[in-house]
Amino acid sequence: MAERKKILLRLDPAVHDAIAKWAADDLRSVNAQIEFALRLALTEAGRKIR
Repeated sequence: MAERKKILLRLDPAVHDAIAKWAADDLRSVNAQIEFALRLALTEAGRKIR
């Protein structure tokens, strides 16, 4: 598996709270939920993920 990239992400507290609730509902960590949402957005935008 390729090494994962580390980034600093600044979020509005309300956005973080919404993502945290979504993550809890889906039994994911906030980090995993952000990656899930980004992958979903990439797919919907027609961007290929290798």
